Amino acid sequence: MKWVYIAAGIALFVKFLVMPNPAPDLSLSIVQTLVQESGVPNAVTAVILRNRLYDTIFEVVVFTIAVMGAKFLLADERPFCTIYQFTDQPSIVMARLGATIAALVGIELAIRGHLSPGGGFAAGVAGGTAIGLVAITSSTEWMQGIYKRWHAATWEKVSVLIFIVLSVITLAGFELPHGELGALFSGGVIPLLNILVAVKVALGSWAAVLVFIHYRGLL
Repeated sequence: MKWVYIAAGIALFVKFLVMPNPAPDLSLSIVQTLVQESGVPNAVTAVILRNRLYDTIFEVVVFTIAVMGAKFLLADERPFCTIYQFTDQPSIVMARLGATIAALVGIELAIRGHLSPGGGFAAGVAGGTAIGLVAITSSTEWMQGIYKRWHAATWEKVSVLIFIVLSVITLAGFELPHGELGALFSGGVIPLLNILVAVKVALGSWAAVLVFIHYRGLL
């Protein structure tokens, strides 16, 4: 039977070599089509959160599983005894200044990612960077207390669920009005998906940072 598979593979390979590829139709701009169909000027965001939304759903799920896996794998280990923090004032000021800048950049990328370069994943990484910079200059107990007080774990799960529900509705063919091209409130559901991804990635990064600091210390 394996020779049948080999012969079929060779035949398919020869077919690809012999069959000419049709010339692409250059009369229609792909980028222009994406912009018109999605209602957002950022064609990359249109691909990620509309044309390839099915892939993006599982990318978000994979990130969720990665955070859960980090918690599961480290749960049986002994917590790190001594956690060293930055103590010199210049380092603390620079780290918290960088955290403020990263947080502002993350917010900008989340709410305007459909208009300019950016998006939910980049915004979430910027937010996670801000949280990480605060974590290396603050008490672990204080960071953990804020994480529990604001129910960050619950909001992370809620953002994932809402993202999946909105994605399924969009994939079913139901879309919000696109609005005026280039306006802040445009693109239908795409800005909402951007914000949800940003919240998910930032809060997931927060959880991962707390877990690694608790069990590994500041590396």
